[in-house]
Amino acid sequence: MWCLAELGLPVQRHDIGGRFGGTNSTQFTALNPNQTIPVLQDGTGPPIWETGAILRYLCCKYAKPPFWPTEIEHQSQVDQWAEWAKINIALSFTGPVFWRVIRTAAADHNQPAIRAAVTALEHKLAIAEAQLGRNKFLAGNSFCLTDVQFGHILYRYYNIEITRKALPNLARYYGGLTQRQAYRDHVMLGYDDLRVS
Repeated sequence: MWCLAELGLPVQRHDIGGRFGGTNSTQFTALNPNQTIPVLQDGTGPPIWETGAILRYLCCKYAKPPFWPTEIEHQSQVDQWAEWAKINIALSFTGPVFWRVIRTAAADHNQPAIRAAVTALEHKLAIAEAQLGRNKFLAGNSFCLTDVQFGHILYRYYNIEITRKALPNLARYYGGLTQRQAYRDHVMLGYDDLRVS
């Protein structure tokens, strides 16, 4: 949704999954046999699932430089950092940190495991910290697809109850993202319904 908003594309959204249910319906399974979200249906084309594939599709079809460069060499840099964010940051945060802090009852928090997971995540975030010391955004000096793939994690990272290492370039970058209307509308959303008490 953040990417669609940044590209200014009209969209009809259907809330499915989580508290809405519906991922195991026959109709939804026909769109995505994995029964997971998100799924994009663009016109009469085939449904597209997996976030990275959806983002690249939107870029290839609708985006203009610098959000999605036309030169393959520049595209590869944007895509490289987007893949890095998905594999190294999202996977290191969502299960190991977010689920242990938010999706686990406080009485069952394994604090040593949480601290170890945060340390491992911040070892990866140090790469972004160095990159953001050289550039305004993760893949260069212009906002692009990479920042959508990376930046959506930061709202939860900065808003859950963990002890964070000082990463000033990352904090500056995150502060800039929070000034984007599309980020506020589609990323900075409450997640209390995910919290296990």
